[in-house]
This record gives sequence, structure tokens and C-alpha cells, in this order.
Amino acid sequence: MSRTVIRGGLVVTAAEETAADVLVEDGKVAALAASGSECARGWTADRTIDATGKYVIPGGVDGHTHMEMPFGGTFASDTFETGTRAAAWGGTTTIVDFAVQSQGHALREGLDAWHLKASGNCAIDYGFHMILSDVNDSSLKEMDLLVDEGVTSFKLFMAYPGVFYSDDGKILRAMQRASVNGGLIMMHAENGIAIDVLVEQALAEGRTDPRHHGEVRKALLESEATHRAIQLARVAGAPLYVVHVSAKEAVAELARARDLGLPVFGETCPQYLFLSADNLAEPGFEGAKYVCSTPLRPVEHQAALWRGLRTGDLQVVSTDHCPFCFTGQKELGRGDFSKIPNGMPGVEHRMDLLHQAVVDGRISRRRWIEIACATPARMFGLYPRKGTIAPGADADIVVYDPRAQQTLSAATHHMNVDYSAYEGKRVTGQVETVLSRGVPVIDRREYTGRAGHGRFLTRETCQYLI
Repeated sequence: MSRTVIRGGLVVTAAEETAADVLVEDGKVAALAASGSECARGWTADRTIDATGKYVIPGGVDGHTHMEMPFGGTFASDTFETGTRAAAWGGTTTIVDFAVQSQGHALREGLDAWHLKASGNCAIDYGFHMILSDVNDSSLKEMDLLVDEGVTSFKLFMAYPGVFYSDDGKILRAMQRASVNGGLIMMHAENGIAIDVLVEQALAEGRTDPRHHGEVRKALLESEATHRAIQLARVAGAPLYVVHVSAKEAVAELARARDLGLPVFGETCPQYLFLSADNLAEPGFEGAKYVCSTPLRPVEHQAALWRGLRTGDLQVVSTDHCPFCFTGQKELGRGDFSKIPNGMPGVEHRMDLLHQAVVDGRISRRRWIEIACATPARMFGLYPRKGTIAPGADADIVVYDPRAQQTLSAATHHMNVDYSAYEGKRVTGQVETVLSRGVPVIDRREYTGRAGHGRFLTRETCQYLI
């Protein structure tokens, strides 16, 4: 039996903050006891970690990543090996990635393909959502089978006609199925049909620069689609999780639904909280680095997103990590913004950026853990195995130095991408040590993990809370 004791830290969970020591046995949290108490002093262990002056927090749960994602004739530059290693460096110990159903193919084919990509390559634990790009009688039946296997969430797109797009009828049918089998529908809410018209018009008028990507993907077309998704979910009697919310108008739609007591949930991402349309408008072709969908919005939208995180109208911060190198990938869209691969790197920096929000007084420490660890674990059927520090939970634990200073940069990050969206940004707080199921993967700022340590997670159905 392997035993580790973490002594002297401030244990921070979504529920409480307490000066406690933590005992880990065989990959699980065995006990917590007040630091210096007789009980804690009696613990013996093979390894002792001194967390004096540090936070002891649950490993982050990033419920939205795209490793090796195909898009626009290329692939996201992080593999499951490089991407999960970078996640560990940033204090994230669980990801839920997206397996993709290709149109005309079975869900099973897509899921099997993603298992092959990930198996034996991940440094941390992982699960899968399933992207539904072809809703028909066969794929609806397959949804039931996947739920039974622990793939309990399904993403649909109101955007990207001809690629992932589903019309309202297909969305309704998938929601109806989820209302019976317990699956959670995740929605990319943008009116893709209207957006394609605006893209065509912009290009015809010679508006080809990256900034026009944000201008044609209008906030009103995000809020309209969010409203429509909510109404379809009401008709189907199904819960709804709206991904990468970026616009204040979309937050307002979610708030109205939640005020009615509906099981409707929203996720935003660090890029919408810390970056803006100003980045898309950077000179030359630099704005291509920030092309993602939903797009970065004018800076005034940020206040509504932060307010939504404080009030509970937004429940989760995930990354939508989908990196493409500037050289050779983002450059595919020179002269035509619609050909820039959509996606940004971020899996390594989410926990640090959100801690900076704690330092800045935007959110509390407990809310930091709630939106980055506990609630995503609940939403995606992993709690209390993940997302908390409590007896019986997996010992996914981060020792976090709240006073360390760091500068985010492509020169020092571990993601497999040639730029940083946060180049030069100074943040307070840094991961010091990371345990994944009790095994050190980061040890005092040294990587000690390995590809293949991470296990596939079968998930329960959504443990959503209004």
C-alpha cells in the first residue's frame, strides 16, 4: 500500500476552505485532518509533501478539449500525449474530449477512432463526449448504447452547415432521445445558416482580414441560437448545456431560462474573459491567432460573463482547447478569413488565469474551484470521483503556490503550438506539484508523468443542479 501525506496547506474545495493535512492511499483520498492535530501527526507515509503556505486544491476538470481535431483540412496541433502533458503542467488532471461522428458513418466508428488516438498516450485521465453530425434513426439508437458505456454527453452544432450542422428537427429528435436515456445535449449555439450569408457577403466586398471573422459571427446570431436551443430543449423535456458562451445577449437568454427553473447551463472560456475583438484586429495577419468560434467579442461583453460566473448564470469555465500553429495552419486563411482554422490553445493556462481572477477580486477562491473543478465534474458524471478532495475521491490533487509570479509565453508553455494567446501576460499563482490518482505527474515544477498513465473514464449521467 502506497501512502502520501500532504501537510500544512490550505485545502480549498467548492464547499469549504480549511487548514488540513491530506492522507492518500493507493490513489485515493483516505482522510483529511486538521493540520497539526493528533490524528494527522499519527499518519505515516512513504512520501510527505510540504504544502506550507500553499493551496491544496482538486485537480482541474476541463470538460471541453479537442486534441487531434480535424478542421479545415488540417488537425489540431496537440496530440493526446502533448495536450494532456500540458494540461498537467497547468493543474488540470481530467479532460473530456470530443469524439467525432463523420456524416454517413456510425457513432461507434467515431468513438473507436478517438479511443485509438488516446489509448496509451494520455498523461492524465480522460473521457469522451460524442459529436453528433448525422442524426438519424440509427445514430439515435446508438446514443442509448453509448450512455450505457459511459459516454453520456452529445454535442450538436447549429453552426458549420455542410460539416457538423444539424437543423432544428434533428436537434429536437436528439434532445428527445436524451430526455429518455439520460444523456446531456451540449450545443454550439450560433445561427450558421445566417452566418454563411454574411461570410459570403464580406468576402465579396473584399473584407478578408481576420477581424471580419468576429464581425460576421454576430452576437445576435449567438443569442438567437441560444434562445432557440433553450426552447427546443423545453419542448423535448431535456437539460441543455451551451458551450463557449461569449456574448452578453446569450448570457441574458441563459439567465432568463434559469429564472424559470429550467435545467439550462452555460460554459464560457478564458479567451472570452481575458481577450477581445481587439486581438482579432491586431495588425497584419496577427489576428488569425485569435480566430475561434464563437468569436472573441468587443471588450464590453466581458463584464456580463464575469457577472454570470458570480451569479451562477454561467456554471463552468472550460478551454475549448483546439490549437493550430500560426505557421502553416492559421496561415491557410491568408486572404480569406473563412479558411483560418477555428481554435485557440489554452488547456495549460485555465487554472492560472482563473486564479488571477481571484487575485483581482472577480471571483472567490471557492468559486474558482467550483467553476474549474467541481461543477464540470458534476455536469459530466464524474463527481465525487473527480472535482473535490474528500475521502474516497481519486487523489487528483494540486499543490498551488498562490504567490508565485509567472509570465505566460510560447517560449515556456508546454502546448504543441508556436504561439501563446496570452504572450507576455503576468499572472500571480503557479502549479507546484500535481498528483493524478496519487501519482506525481508534476513534482516541484518538474514533469514526472508518462504517456499511458491516464485512464479512460466511464461517466455517469449528468448530476446537474439548478
